Amino acid sequence: MSTSTDRDEPAAPAAGQSTGQHTQSGSCCGVSACCTDAEQPVASGAALLQAKTEAGCGCVADHDGEDALPVLVIGAGPVGLAAAAHLAERGLDFRVLEAGPQVGAAISEWGHVRLFSPWRYNTDAAARRLLAPTGWTAPDPGHLPTGAELVRDYLVPLADVPELAGRIHTGTRVLAVTRQGIDATRTIDRDQHPLLVRTIDSAGTVRDLTARAVIDASGTWGHRNPLGHSGLPAIGEDQAAPYLAGPLPDVLGRDRDRFAGRRTLVVGMGHSAANTLLALAELAEQAPGTRISWAVRAASVARLYGGGDADGLPARGALGTRLKQAVEAGAIDLVRSFTITRFTVPESGPDEPGPVTVTGGTRDGERTIAADTVVAATGFRPDLEMLREIRLDLDPATEAPAELAPMIDPNLHSCGTVPPHGERDLAHPETGFYMAGMKSYGRAPTFLMATGYEQVRSIAAALAGDREAADTVQLDLPETGVCSTGTVTEDQPIGAEATAAEPAVEESPSSCCGSSDQAPQPVAIGVGAPAGVGFATGRVHGYSGGVERGEG
Repeated sequence: MSTSTDRDEPAAPAAGQSTGQHTQSGSCCGVSACCTDAEQPVASGAALLQAKTEAGCGCVADHDGEDALPVLVIGAGPVGLAAAAHLAERGLDFRVLEAGPQVGAAISEWGHVRLFSPWRYNTDAAARRLLAPTGWTAPDPGHLPTGAELVRDYLVPLADVPELAGRIHTGTRVLAVTRQGIDATRTIDRDQHPLLVRTIDSAGTVRDLTARAVIDASGTWGHRNPLGHSGLPAIGEDQAAPYLAGPLPDVLGRDRDRFAGRRTLVVGMGHSAANTLLALAELAEQAPGTRISWAVRAASVARLYGGGDADGLPARGALGTRLKQAVEAGAIDLVRSFTITRFTVPESGPDEPGPVTVTGGTRDGERTIAADTVVAATGFRPDLEMLREIRLDLDPATEAPAELAPMIDPNLHSCGTVPPHGERDLAHPETGFYMAGMKSYGRAPTFLMATGYEQVRSIAAALAGDREAADTVQLDLPETGVCSTGTVTEDQPIGAEATAAEPAVEESPSSCCGSSDQAPQPVAIGVGAPAGVGFATGRVHGYSGGVERGEG
């Protein structure tokens, strides 16, 4: 393993930047109130740095030190590449660091899974503007893409646009983020030191990259919650690792042989669990001997069954309906109030036949479940280890930024009640550092892609000095949330007729969902919107609502 400090390996020139002679005269700067906090581009729609560069402003030539360093974006998923697109439009220098071998590497691991939201909500506005001149054809806005389609038809073409090409470094894993020359304890002149990102590439070479700002959009995939109770791994969980599968195995494709004719236990009560359970139920119809158990800690699974036809996302509502039917038909053995305490692996080990025994407590006493494979669909948590040397302000419960946490606390909110939010809500005591996308939500499970796009748009505006744009945060969504696909087709129960999705309705007076006799109309949801306005889900009040409904 070799090491280097990457200070003489500059990124490509920022999109829109040019070189030339610079003079410092008032009208030549391309901005009003040049070199003050109030400066704004003279030309409507222009980025500050680009306007000053094209006008030959001397202030640009004087930009050395930290301001001349790039913004480093961690992660080349949808939100990371959206951040890159907005930075490019703003004329800011940047690099994108991706641990996987290609953009969207994490999504490719669940490429067989279909998203709940249609294409119209899965692409970023700045990204579409960069793609348009390349001849890119936008997918059908009403189609529900798979993860593989999202990568193939959107992320890969986006990574190839001239403004991003050459700036995305795949096979580059971030090991740590810190301040150059100081650790987390040093306060004096802290902001005078640039941020430093230590990386390791696929060849084992370690590099230190300096940056003016860092946007951590690395997500939470690969950092699952443990299967045991109280937030801890169950006794023997580490030893049982060969018997454990991730939350979204390709049951009907790549991983079929692992599940066909075998016993599988799925643990968890989220949509990942539901997708896997339905795939296993389909496999059981094809492969005799395939048996399925489903263990949940709650006494009720009504929250996952959801609002059915009233769900704001029709595909998600259909998923809950199909799952309920499979359980009632006996295709899936549902074990409620099951808290895993211990895993016992066969003495012969995983190379020999024999199931792992999962022991847990129930309301009726201890129970054991034998399984050849245990699917751990227990959700994710952020990797904070690489951020130990920077100063974060995180909520102790959700591990989300402290200003954002009250908006997304799953004890109080579903994704139907989370308002849009921007740079001010995502800022930390460490100037210039932001978490965006799924990672910004910490342990909260309510993240939606459109929210991440708005986050990075606001962050890029703030980094470009456009405070007004950074603080104007909003989302354009149908009244019933990011939900209107019109009809549910392949996601409906077998034999059911496709019917138009009805607006989500909740009879509770505190409902976030309203009924309407008309098709959903786009509305802008922004800061200051009435409480409860947001993405409709058919369920309200998060975990606390589940307790009120007796869901445990």
